[in-house]
Amino acid sequence: MRAALSLVLSLALTIPVWAQDAETPPVAEDEELSLPVFEAADINLDDFLWVARPIVVFADTPRDPRFQDQIELLLQRPGPLLEREVVVIIDSDPSDETEVRQRLRPRGFSLVLLRRDGQVVMRKPNARDVRSIVRAIDNLPMRIEELSTQR
Repeated sequence: MRAALSLVLSLALTIPVWAQDAETPPVAEDEELSLPVFEAADINLDDFLWVARPIVVFADTPRDPRFQDQIELLLQRPGPLLEREVVVIIDSDPSDETEVRQRLRPRGFSLVLLRRDGQVVMRKPNARDVRSIVRAIDNLPMRIEELSTQR
């Protein structure tokens, strides 16, 4: 199972190249959408202001079971996250001292959900399933407003 997760994670890390080149998320051969996953060292959080809702997954090592479980949970059900314009940012190397890590200051494993305006909405020390993340997003005033204007 861990070997399969490593393969999925390594494939997911190639998605940022596709996401930067296209207006819409890429479509895999089996017609499933792929969740955009970025390395924290390669991005600036300000690039996502008013564009997407970042989920940042921190760990002290990529071998942390909570980190691996969280990535697996996110990649299992990308559809609801894509509907809410979520991007995933991973940072599993504290020695990098990325801009993301300096700004959010995690301790060990941490899952951080940001609003479109860059403010922290949720900070959890354990892995969360997509359902609980989607619930948190759907309770945001901006998301409620989005849904009311779509009708």
